[in-house]
Amino acid sequence: MSARRLTLSTIDGIPLVKPGDDVTSLLLDGLLSSGDSLEDGDILVLAQKIFSKAQNRYVSIADVTPSPEAERLAVEVDKDPRIVELILSESNEVVRHRPGVLIVAHRLGYVMANAGIDASNVAEGGEEDERVLLLPVDPDGDCAQVRDEIKARTGVDVAVIMNDSVGRAWRSGTAGIAIGVAGMPAILDLRGDDDLFGRPLKVSIVGIADELAAAASILQGQAAEGAPAVVIRGYSVAGEHSTGQALIRDKDEDLFR
Repeated sequence: MSARRLTLSTIDGIPLVKPGDDVTSLLLDGLLSSGDSLEDGDILVLAQKIFSKAQNRYVSIADVTPSPEAERLAVEVDKDPRIVELILSESNEVVRHRPGVLIVAHRLGYVMANAGIDASNVAEGGEEDERVLLLPVDPDGDCAQVRDEIKARTGVDVAVIMNDSVGRAWRSGTAGIAIGVAGMPAILDLRGDDDLFGRPLKVSIVGIADELAAAASILQGQAAEGAPAVVIRGYSVAGEHSTGQALIRDKDEDLFR
């Protein structure tokens, strides 16, 4: 897993993504227009929003009818009951809530605020048409598809991570995490390896896909940067491949649920 130098660079020239767009084509066109190219072993980190937008995962708030449960919970968390209804429809479990905060277990397994539903950097659908954006249906599948298409079109073997920014239970502020992974190990189990003094590691499991996702999010930004794609070069992706699901701790091992 050692790397002495990593380079991270954005893929420029990617337009605002519209429903029906081919994400892989947008990436390759951006590379071509900027004179860049991919190399074997590169890691592509792609923002969740470009997949959600291409898949038309928009929902108009005006079209949502809240359930009695959403109406009740909306009072407790001080949120629009229509938004709460969307959150519940995308979730398997309400984990924690208080005024202003609604933490759920998303249907994909990730524990996050508001089921990842977002209105930032989402263009309005028209006058009085407030829209929000849901997470993609299958982030791991989307990453695998982009990886396969890049291999088919260019002959280059890359890994792909889909990232999103979430809050963390023990820390203030958001950070990038991987919600989809293809072509690399999502975690590195170092248990049994020796430390500097020859002692075997007993509990060291590294969420490497999360670490790379967080690094890329520095370049992607959170506001008007318009940089949804980052190429990471210099990290060896050797090891058994796994998906983003490998990063989810089993509920029976989660002391805080």
